[in-house]
Amino acid sequence: MNPTVIVVHGGGASSISKDRKERVRQGIVRAATAGYNILKEGGSAVDAVEGAVTVLEDDPEFNAGCGSVLNENGEVEMDASIMNGKDLSAGAVSAVRCVANPIKLARLVMEKTPHCFLTDQGAAKFAAAMGLPAVPGEQLITERNIKRLEKEKHEKGAQKSDHQKSLGTVGAVAVDCRGNVAYATSTGGIVNKLAGRVGDTPCIGSGGYADNDIGAISTTGHGESILKVNLARLTLFHVEQGKTLEEAADMSLGYMKSKVKGVGGVILVNKAGDWAAKWTSTSMPWAAAKDGRLHSGIDLGETNVTDLP
Repeated sequence: MNPTVIVVHGGGASSISKDRKERVRQGIVRAATAGYNILKEGGSAVDAVEGAVTVLEDDPEFNAGCGSVLNENGEVEMDASIMNGKDLSAGAVSAVRCVANPIKLARLVMEKTPHCFLTDQGAAKFAAAMGLPAVPGEQLITERNIKRLEKEKHEKGAQKSDHQKSLGTVGAVAVDCRGNVAYATSTGGIVNKLAGRVGDTPCIGSGGYADNDIGAISTTGHGESILKVNLARLTLFHVEQGKTLEEAADMSLGYMKSKVKGVGGVILVNKAGDWAAKWTSTSMPWAAAKDGRLHSGIDLGETNVTDLP
């Protein structure tokens, strides 16, 4: 029996207020616990990462699902992807508007179509055909994100570097008792983005990757930077070259920072049950569950360890 492990992230952040930090911490712990329970009951790595990410999409504290940031027109457009390391099957969706859980739609693309990636209206039609309930767009819009958009439009003059802004993406990686690995990543993107903008999250090799022979990874950060360096596959390339998960993460994140000034974070797992969480943004909420113990943190150097119920 392989060791079962799940690691989740709640996106990078430049600063999180104290009261919000507690809500984010609770959300990330809830997601990791939900995913770990699926693994404990013999569920697959794909089930576990989908389950964990669904919890985060349903939590308005995170930039995914019902907490998604708004584009320049004040609309929600979401991206997500998922991959099974057993056979490299993958599913992705982008510019999705009226679905509560884009990650569920991405999994349906993976399992019910011959394709890897559906977008916008095609994805919406497919969701309807698969019986995924459509939710009114306004149901996904939070008061906080309306204010965020107003603030962003207002501050456009004093342009803050796009690289440092809204690094919100959620994701999970897992290894199940059969030694299969998987990843899932989901996001609402960048505040005030152009309509139709797609970042790294739904792009296999950038937003995540999973291969039983190497490991699974989910990324977060400045999407355009991540796309330019194929952050997920680049990190796993270093693992293939014999680097530890932590070394590989440090190398690829360092490369992205020096090459395109992009900041971000990654979570990784391999079938031996090793895991890592690394980031170059100010903070990255994360949690990892293994051997009945839960490790979690938000800021650099911070790790809390508790027993899982």
